[in-house]
Amino acid sequence: MTCAEPISSKETYGSEKWANLVLEALPNPLIQLDTNNSIVYLNTAAETFFEASLGFLKGLPYTELLPDNTPLLEMIRNVRHSGSSITDHDLVLEGIRIGVRIVNVGVSPLPGKDGHIVISFFERSLAQRLYNQQQSRGAARSVSGMAAMLAHEVKNPLSGIKGAAQLLEQTIDEEDQPLAKLICDETDRICELVDKMEGFSDERPLKRGEVNIHEILNHCIRLATAGFGNRVKFKEEYDPSLPATLGNKDVLIQLFLNLLKNACEAISAEKGEVKITTSYRQGMSVKVGGSRDRLGLPLMITIQDNGIGIPSELLDNLFDPFVTTKSNGTGLGLAFVAKAIADHGGFVEVETAASLTSFRVMLPMFDSKNSNNGENDGFQRFLKSDEIQ
Repeated sequence: MTCAEPISSKETYGSEKWANLVLEALPNPLIQLDTNNSIVYLNTAAETFFEASLGFLKGLPYTELLPDNTPLLEMIRNVRHSGSSITDHDLVLEGIRIGVRIVNVGVSPLPGKDGHIVISFFERSLAQRLYNQQQSRGAARSVSGMAAMLAHEVKNPLSGIKGAAQLLEQTIDEEDQPLAKLICDETDRICELVDKMEGFSDERPLKRGEVNIHEILNHCIRLATAGFGNRVKFKEEYDPSLPATLGNKDVLIQLFLNLLKNACEAISAEKGEVKITTSYRQGMSVKVGGSRDRLGLPLMITIQDNGIGIPSELLDNLFDPFVTTKSNGTGLGLAFVAKAIADHGGFVEVETAASLTSFRVMLPMFDSKNSNNGENDGFQRFLKSDEIQ
């Protein structure tokens, strides 16, 4: 990593060295390109963002960081042509070094340096992503009341309808039997939908304990391979030193099965690949509303597919109930995922591009001193709080 040299008391605030120090202190990534789009400078935040130092990247083409077909290249051309700054929001950047990132980008000409360009990146904040998930959690709570009502008011009459249809099927003419079977099939489908909605109505705290997340993932992959993912290639990249999480085994299996099923349904059978990675992110935490406590979420599980992607207009509400990209989908699978992860005190985020979609799940680490069978006060305050800090 580069670091600006300290300024002596004789230096003026308008000096070049002072300007460099200010640039190094900026929290947002910033890079400078010359007339050939080669890298001249990047600050410390950009070194962290692109996981490479200025000493390594200086003089290299900017395609070392990002592919040459990115929309950013067109922005650079327009800035050079117009001489004015341009900004773009929710731009999807995809590269070997950075993976898939959703950022706001500003591109400006550098005064006094003809043809030189300065690019600044503003990644969507964790607070915004948490806010979006909390909104989804509120929507899931709304479904809870509806599910409880449907379970009582709808399922009982449906059982009677199905029973009557089965009796009719035995007495009616053969040519009418498909209609009776259709009634039975549709009542089964509605009952299945109500069963899924009932998953939202249980507000009791989960019973949690020590869970090896790799065992959960391997179990889900075996189930997927034997069923909906039998034509898909699964690739695992696990961190062998990953500690256990504090969770409910059955709920974790169901939520990761939902994510794997989503991934498999989004890709073609010929070239489809689902990549599952685990990693440990030191320092990842969120503040519990109404207290000074912080919940650590160091365990990151990423499920990535090379499918068709998700429309950008759905991203902010993707985890709301009844939001779906499938023509025959219920829109409850990802809503359940968001609720289940929230019940574990974690959160989930999604990034998508034309050919790559990643779901990242952040979960807490198991702590034997504070497991208490899952009845963790900090978790419960976080789950019930409407405040994100």
